[in-house]
Amino acid sequence: MHFEVKRFSDLSLDELYALLALRQEIFIVEQNCPYLDADGKDQSAFHVLAFSEQGELAAYTRLLSKGISYPEYCSIGRVICKKTFRQTGLGKEIMQHSIKSCTQLFPNQVIKISAQVYLDRFYKSLGFKPIGEEYLEDDIPHQAMIYQPSVA
Repeated sequence: MHFEVKRFSDLSLDELYALLALRQEIFIVEQNCPYLDADGKDQSAFHVLAFSEQGELAAYTRLLSKGISYPEYCSIGRVICKKTFRQTGLGKEIMQHSIKSCTQLFPNQVIKISAQVYLDRFYKSLGFKPIGEEYLEDDIPHQAMIYQPSVA
């Protein structure tokens, strides 16, 4: 796998098309959640892309600075792994890469995510801790979670 972290303005048209298509494939079609994915935050985001050896976009996350999704936290969102790459460890690998990128881009900031509840153990294994009550987002149970970077 090859990872790249890019600002919106640095994405090629092909990369932008691939990430939008993958987000639609997973969130809108597979999870049957009709919502406006183009939420106006992509232009302010850093985009983490994982490419296979063949150049196919296999996984993706979006990193946002404090104040964009949450007033007090930077965040990792739009976490996806293409179906054909699941159960390979790529989900954990892209999240580790995303956490590392967040800590470099947004030093000393707590990271917040909105995690699907069924992935609770996965996110806890990466160091995230649940906060608050569970809630429904697009009829899917979610849990807010935070990651406190260690201070070196």
